[in-house]
Amino acid sequence: MRVGYARVSSADQNLARQVNQLNQANVDKLFQEKVSGKNTQRTQLNALLDFIRQDDEVFVLSLDRLGRNSEDLTRIIETIRQKGAVLNVLDLPSFEGVRDCNLKALLTNLVLEIQKYTAENERQKIHERQRQGIQVAKQRGVYKGRKPQYVADSDDPQKRLIYEQIVKLLQARAQGKRLPITEIARQTGVARNTVYHIQRQLINHQLLNN
Repeated sequence: MRVGYARVSSADQNLARQVNQLNQANVDKLFQEKVSGKNTQRTQLNALLDFIRQDDEVFVLSLDRLGRNSEDLTRIIETIRQKGAVLNVLDLPSFEGVRDCNLKALLTNLVLEIQKYTAENERQKIHERQRQGIQVAKQRGVYKGRKPQYVADSDDPQKRLIYEQIVKLLQARAQGKRLPITEIARQTGVARNTVYHIQRQLINHQLLNN
């Protein structure tokens, strides 16, 4: 079976382009969702990984639709392999004409490894350029820092909702409920640093007991 997966990062983005190209690839079943790649609770991706079987083919438009970093991608790709399925990335070279299944799998895996390395290397370069830019801005006295994404007055309804969920969980934690910061981060799909930042804000504004 040919199984497709489409993902965009936020509710206001459109899945139509991905869905259209996956339909052109003649997928038999399509999983799609609107959720950040940072979120470990990608419900439809997990459903796809549970659904696929031996000799199925998984189609995505680009590799970054599956994950945001090399570790995440490696885990997902390995799960697909263990299920006996094959991953096809539409914006990477195709080996449809290769009849030998073992050779086709070898070539596909080689391209995926190269792509993962290239993407991770580019992300590291971007982070380094950002770090250098921040350092220069601080030296000039013009660096104000990045505006937090998860705030009560966020322009993004989904981020406002997540913020409210984090606040409720932190309040429950402050009232004695055994709820580690790691668990709050897992339930809301954000980094632990984000939860700690919101916790510090609430404490500073005397809205939360330490």
